[in-house]
Amino acid sequence: MTDTDPDNAERKMQFLFALRSKGVTDARVLTAMEKIDRAPFIRGYFNDRAYEDMPLPIACGQTISQPSVVGLMTQALKVSSRDKVLEVGTGSGYQAAILSQLARRVYTVDRHRRLVNEATEVFRKLDLTNITAIVGDGSFGLPDQAPFDKIILTAAAEDAPGPLLAQLKEGGIMVLPVGQSDAVQRLIRVTRNESGYEYDELLPVRFVPLVEGLGRDG
Repeated sequence: MTDTDPDNAERKMQFLFALRSKGVTDARVLTAMEKIDRAPFIRGYFNDRAYEDMPLPIACGQTISQPSVVGLMTQALKVSSRDKVLEVGTGSGYQAAILSQLARRVYTVDRHRRLVNEATEVFRKLDLTNITAIVGDGSFGLPDQAPFDKIILTAAAEDAPGPLLAQLKEGGIMVLPVGQSDAVQRLIRVTRNESGYEYDELLPVRFVPLVEGLGRDG
């Protein structure tokens, strides 16, 4: 697919309209999502549905989030061009690719080696050189690279994990889904300030659970 293809141009226009209609209004986020095609991050049967605003299955029993949720989470993170960002849950790599357009550096961690390898290959093909993808237990973050300006989780925890909160720079923001089941989850934003942490509830979401340890392929 190319942008000169009339059908593809129309689908991309509808894609961006859908993002705006769901509340993604930040111009930098919309530009990043227009630039990063979702299709390379979806393999096989579902590739033709890349422009639809819906989650889709990927390998290892995981999903690629619906674009409007990616956009809203990215918008809530308030990424600046000087930020160092940690993503927990690489998945398809789509969220990290969007972040790469906004941040100075993106570190992304996943417990499944296959997902990290496949995402790394897409990053290489798209020449996204400011992303480092690592196989590991993301619930512990990346102490060697801490502190981070921004942290984003693409898997639901019962509460914001302590190790990740500790790796957030003062003035930094963490965005994550929280909830004890896949039926009742809320997206929250945590801001670290001088006196501690401030929590804001954003919207209802549904994500796969955050699991400790490495995957069987890890």
